[in-house]
Order: sequence, then structure tokens, then C-alpha cells
Amino acid sequence: MTEANSTDGTDIQTLSVTVTGDDRPGVTGTLLGALSGFDAEVLDIQQVVVNRHLTLTVLLRPGTHVDQLRDAAAVAAHRLGLDLTVVEGTGVNARSRQGRAAVVVLGAPLRTDAVSLVTSRIADHGANIDRIRRLSRYPVTTVEFDISGADVASLRTELALVATSEGIDIAVAPGGLARRGRRLVVLDVDSTLIQQEVIELLASHCGREAEVAEVTARAMAGELDFEESLRARVETLAGLPASVLDEVREAVQLTPGARTLVRTLKRLGFTVGLVSGGFIEIVGELADDLGIDHARANRLEIVDGHLTGRVIGEVVDRAGKARALREFAEEEGLPLSRTVAIGDGANDLDMLDVAGLGVAFNAKPVVQEQAQTAVNVPYLDSVLYLLGISREEIEEADLDDGTPTQAPPVPHAGH
Repeated sequence: MTEANSTDGTDIQTLSVTVTGDDRPGVTGTLLGALSGFDAEVLDIQQVVVNRHLTLTVLLRPGTHVDQLRDAAAVAAHRLGLDLTVVEGTGVNARSRQGRAAVVVLGAPLRTDAVSLVTSRIADHGANIDRIRRLSRYPVTTVEFDISGADVASLRTELALVATSEGIDIAVAPGGLARRGRRLVVLDVDSTLIQQEVIELLASHCGREAEVAEVTARAMAGELDFEESLRARVETLAGLPASVLDEVREAVQLTPGARTLVRTLKRLGFTVGLVSGGFIEIVGELADDLGIDHARANRLEIVDGHLTGRVIGEVVDRAGKARALREFAEEEGLPLSRTVAIGDGANDLDMLDVAGLGVAFNAKPVVQEQAQTAVNVPYLDSVLYLLGISREEIEEADLDDGTPTQAPPVPHAGH
């Protein structure tokens, strides 16, 4: 067979050598060692291990030594106790890898029919799956598809339908270098970073928690103007001693995974910010405790040691949150494309829209409908998977610096 003198990766003779079987140390070295000495050129090499089952493929430009390479591979596979497949071919995949995207799928559980629909939609879109990687086994199962030939915006819309029908979460983001490098991550606080609504905790001290909770729910669902609802709710706090703020600080509970999320982002050199329609008296302490770089929230007026029922200065509303994200990004010298926003309420929508990646976290329906992607599992550190960070990488980093890792419980099927 005549070998074409090609420099663009087409019309060349190839030999694909694949071994499969039980994984163990030294397989790759043994196989490649057996294939050495024949002046073959490695064009590609891929290896994957699933539940200790190995698949290793080496694509070679064999030159004139096809038969010798076949024999050497057979001897190595026999010695290793692995199955061998050798295929001769012509040409390598020189298809353009433009339109790179990362599709991250989260499920608890993640069922085969849901994954089948995702891969079918990617194919129908005209994109190619170049690589598949598992990012987590627990507390949710997360798989990342590295694809090419995609239009991110339209594929995001198409896969959103699958997410809704199958009860899974799917994020579609630009791939390649867009997935790497420093970012700014900005979080809402109430019902996002923490599990409660601070104003409801404050209202419980004056017996008006139910009334305030109802107004809060309507504001977060987009049924009421946020600023008007905030001022009305704060009025109910008039006369409370400022000491209740200390009690509320003690009562605040972080969302599961919040510390892990922030800790991991900081390890990566990312900048983290909090933007809240709540109160800086609580948000500022949370930021200090977690080592967060920026914090913006409303400030309560306190006179003679008591709350007056008013806020001081400009209200941090829907537009104010988006403005804060832009200002944080400008301070950090980052383009908006390098920002991530996470929130749950209607007053987060502008911020989610402005960010390079907007994540609706256990959000109200109106927010899930409009956000780029949604996460509906109760673990805030699941957002890390959307950035391509695996559970193993998180836990290895914790182990390296002695941080105790508390694994979340594995959800029951159908949770």
C-alpha cells in the first residue's frame, strides 16, 4: 500500500490498536513498549477506565511495519491478559473542531434513557462528541461531554427541553480556552448561599414572620416590585433591638456545599462576590468568615441601638445586583464572559443574564425558565461541575491541605 505524502492529516495509512480488559498499573507502558522499535508514529492515544474496566486505543502511522506491529501488539495483549483489536485504515479525522462546547449533565439518578436523549439531540444538532468524562458519582452523577461543531445558544435551547422532560440538569457553555483561566463568581445569599431568608429570621423576633414570608415569596416570584416589598418588610422590624442581628447571625445555616464551593474557587485563584437584597450586617460577616472578596447588600438604619424600620442608601434590587456584578468584574479586570452568577429569585434575573454563565440554583419557576442553566440538587458545590471541576479533584485538594471533607448523603433513587 502506497503511503501518501500528506501533511494535513488525510490519506495516510493508519493502524488502530485497542486493548480492553481489567485495569492494572503498567498496561500503557507495556503496550507502548512492545510497539516501540518499529519507527511508528503515534497520531492519537486515548484511555478510559470505567469501574476498573480499561479501554486503551493507540492510533499509529505504521510506515512499513504493519505486520510486525500487529504481532508485537498480540504478544503484549496476551501477556497482559487483555482483548486486542487491530484495525488498518486510511486517513485521520481532520474535521474542524470549531464550535467547541461543554455539555454538563447532572442527575440524581442519571438514567440511561435521559443520557440517550442528550446524545441524540447533540447528534441531531450536527455536533460531534469528542470526549466524555465523569465529573462526579455522588451526591449527584455528573457527566461532561466535550463536543465540537455546536452553536452554544441554540444547543442550549434544544437541551433545555430534554432537561425538563427528563428531570435532569443540563448546562451548555463554550468549550476550549473559555473553560479555563480565572473567573469572577457572584452569588446571591438568601436561599442560595444560605438556607434561610434573613428578613424572615428578623421578623420572627417581632411575631410577623408569616406576613413577611408571604411578601418575600411574592417578590422572589416576580409578582411584586422588589424595592417596594423590601421597604414594606423592613418597616415591620421597627423598634427591634440591634442585638437581634447577633442572634440571626448565629441562626444562619449555610447551604450544603457552600464552604466547599468557595474554598475550591479560591484555590483556583477565582474571585468570589456576594450580592444580596438582604442586609450587609449579615452578609458582611458571611463574606469575612468564608474569605469572600466582595460583598454588597442593603444597610439597615440603626438609631439608639434599635432598628428604625428603614434602610440607608440605594436599595440593592434586581438592577443593582447586575450593576454590582459589572463593577466587581471591572475592579478585577475581567470581561463579563469570565463571570458566573448564581441565584434563585426574580431579582437575580438581570445578574444571571449579564454574566457569562447564569445559574438558577433551586430557583423559582420564572427564574429557571429564563436562566441559561439550572441546578436543582441541594448541593451548592454542584456548580463546580458546571465549570469542569470533578469531585475527585475537589477531594484530592482537600486531602492535600488537610481539610476534612464531609461527603453529602447519596440521594435515594427518584429523589
